Formats: sequence, structure tokens, C-alpha cells
Amino acid sequence: MKAQLYEAEAAKKRVEDEAQALQDQLDLANRLVGGLADENARWKNNVVSFKEERVTMVGDALVSAAFVSYIGPFSASFRSGLWKDTWLADIESRKIPRTNGIDPLEVLATAADQAVWKTEGLPADRVSLENASVVVSCNRYPLLIDPQLQGQKWIKGREGSEMITIQLSQKNWLKKVEMAVSNGNVLMIEAIGQDIDAILDPLLSRQFVKKGKSFTVRLGAEDVELSPSFKLYLQTKLINPHYKPETAAQCTIINFIVTESGLEDQLLAMVVKFEKPDLEQSKEELVNKQNEFQITLAKLESALLQNLSDADPATIL
Repeated sequence: MKAQLYEAEAAKKRVEDEAQALQDQLDLANRLVGGLADENARWKNNVVSFKEERVTMVGDALVSAAFVSYIGPFSASFRSGLWKDTWLADIESRKIPRTNGIDPLEVLATAADQAVWKTEGLPADRVSLENASVVVSCNRYPLLIDPQLQGQKWIKGREGSEMITIQLSQKNWLKKVEMAVSNGNVLMIEAIGQDIDAILDPLLSRQFVKKGKSFTVRLGAEDVELSPSFKLYLQTKLINPHYKPETAAQCTIINFIVTESGLEDQLLAMVVKFEKPDLEQSKEELVNKQNEFQITLAKLESALLQNLSDADPATIL
């Protein structure tokens, strides 16, 4: 009888422990569901929008690809008229599905991406954001029309102090290009004229030859091994350069000339900084915090989805 009693008490203890574990698990599940209520609403909205994007993706991608390929050299007013009035009207006439009120900038870059660019030194006006979206999306090497050096400043802030900057008028510039190509450095050739040295044509045209597992490119009389991490930017200070069609085909030309609205914002900031430096400093701090919050929010959302996807349900609860 005592042995049966001990067995019954042990069974009772196991059942009570199991019940308590299940209750704790249920409490944790309720806390998790409650904590993710806002995310649940956002995910449901995303599911609806993703279903719509499966249909409209063709037209959106078409407009965005054309935007990256052709819009760069033009001014703000010409850009707006080109894609809003000409391209969208043509897509509409061909009955290609697209998102109503599509904006190529929103397709190419999220709010978090734009916030990162601003923290790297990019002006906050619309044209500068469009230019940045083209730079990060294009496959051809970007050629910046940048007399005010705004684009160069942003590229330096983006790539860091390790970026190599040269001019074609320097001695041994070709040797520096070869080293950058083989070592996988970020290279900026600044202050170029309307004619680019023909030695760079194979590199700009991406005439890469595969040898074994690596690629080579001919620079002058030598074949240089190409590192996958190599990046190239070209920059000119000319206001209205006229490049050959071959150059336009080899590079993605991007007009970084300051716009009227951008100049107004910069001049206003300079006046406020002179008249009321405390107010300008407070504004800069608030803008930087807002950009940081957008970047952090995007990282947290991505990390949350990744953790929920990777974690075992039993581990979560």
C-alpha cells in the first residue's frame, strides 16, 4: 500500500509539474502574441500589399530600371516630366500593370536607405536622393557631374577613408589603377575632362576575360586580375560636359549639380547657423536622431523576422 501511495504521489507530482509548465508556456505565448500585436497588423497589411505587388511588379520594375538607366544626366524638371508624363503614359497605353502613384525612388530605396545616405553626408533634397538611388542600383560605373562636389562628399562619407582618389594628370596614375583593380579597393578618378583616356576603355566597358576562377582586364599592355570587391567612381567638375556616345554607353552619367531647392535649404541653414547657432544645432541633432531612428527601426524589424524564422517554437515559448 505504501509503495502504491508513493507511486500515486509521484504521478501526481509529475502531472502538477507538467500542468505548471504548460501554464507557464501559455502565459509566455500570450505575452508574445500581445507583444507582437502591432507587428501582426503590419504583417497582414504587408501580405495584402505583396499580393498586389505580384501583379504590379512588372510595370514598377520597368519604370525603375528605365529610371536607373536613363534619368541620371537630366535636371529635376526634365526628370519629372519624363517619367511622370511620358513613361507612365506609355505603360498605361500598353496596359502593363503598375502601382497607382508609383514613385521610382520609393521602389529603389526605402526610408531607411535614404536615412543612411543622409547620415553619410548626402543633401536631403529630392534630386540628390534620386542620384544616390541610381548610384547604388546601376551596374555600370557611375560618372558624376559634380561641380559643387556634393556627390564626391557623399561617396567619401559612404566608402570611408580607405577610398583611393586619383587624377589622370598625376604621374603613374595607371599603376595606381592597376593596384586598385587587383587589390579590390574603392577608386575614384576625379576632375576628369570630356575625353577619358582610351586605356580605361576595357575597364569601363567591363571587357573582363575569365581565366580559371578569376577575371582579368587589359590595362595598357598588361592583363590585370580583377578583384570582386573593386569599385570605381568617376567625377567631373565640368558644369555641362559633352561626352561621346561610347562614354555614355560605358558609364552611368549622373547629374549632381545643386538644385534651386537644395541651394535654398543650404543657404537657409547657413543664415540660421550665423544668426541663431543654437537653433541650427538643435535642428541638426533632431534630424540626425530621426535618421538614426529610421535605420534602427528597419534593423529591428528585419532582426525580429529573422529570429522568429530561425527559432524553434518550443524555444520561443
